[in-house]
Amino acid sequence: MRYLITIFVFILSLASAANFSMSAYTSNLTSVKNGYGKVIDSPDIIIGSSGIVMHTFNNGESSIIARAVVTDKSAGFATVRFEVFQALSQPALPVPGILPKVGDKVILNYLYNRAVIVVPNEEIYTQIINSFPNIHFINPDLAASHLNAYRKPNPSRNDFRKICAQTVAGLIFIAMDKKAVFADCGSFEILKSFETGEVKNYQVPFFSNVYGIAPAWWKWESEYITNYNKHYKFLLDVKD
Repeated sequence: MRYLITIFVFILSLASAANFSMSAYTSNLTSVKNGYGKVIDSPDIIIGSSGIVMHTFNNGESSIIARAVVTDKSAGFATVRFEVFQALSQPALPVPGILPKVGDKVILNYLYNRAVIVVPNEEIYTQIINSFPNIHFINPDLAASHLNAYRKPNPSRNDFRKICAQTVAGLIFIAMDKKAVFADCGSFEILKSFETGEVKNYQVPFFSNVYGIAPAWWKWESEYITNYNKHYKFLLDVKD
């Protein structure tokens, strides 16, 4: 009975977030300098939000040429830092030989309607899925299968970035003891946090139907997670 009460408290604290969403925001670059650009600001975006830069060529076709991350908001403008878009870093895909310039379209909060989900048990998983109807959560079995294939029972930021790219997700949701967050898949910048209830039962590295993800003896960075909360707080740079 105590466990059931704990889970109820966990979901109750998230009830007010049922309408959570971060709508995509589109604006053109007004200036570009030294790897940074500016777009007109909007309340829909926050520092840490990310997106893409689209360039339209002379033939009318458009292509993603870079990733954009919001680093500052002031005087009616948002500053974005340009980075290599993850999907374009794959060897099989050519990287466009063009840099962002004034007039290029920036789409922020890109894919923020899709999230990888990391939770400690099935009960919390079910309640989170039901609590955020505006978010499409990726089946955790897909993420776990990726980790199993690479023998990584202790996923890193880079592991999750690859998973997000493969599953076309812009957010990652991580539930911990007394805290849950939505973070950007690329920067791991926390975009929204929630105070939650106490967690008693844990499955590591997270809840899924894929069991027995074993470390690789030849990889020094591959090992079991001994403390679920400590591991994910480290990835999120959350201080106790």
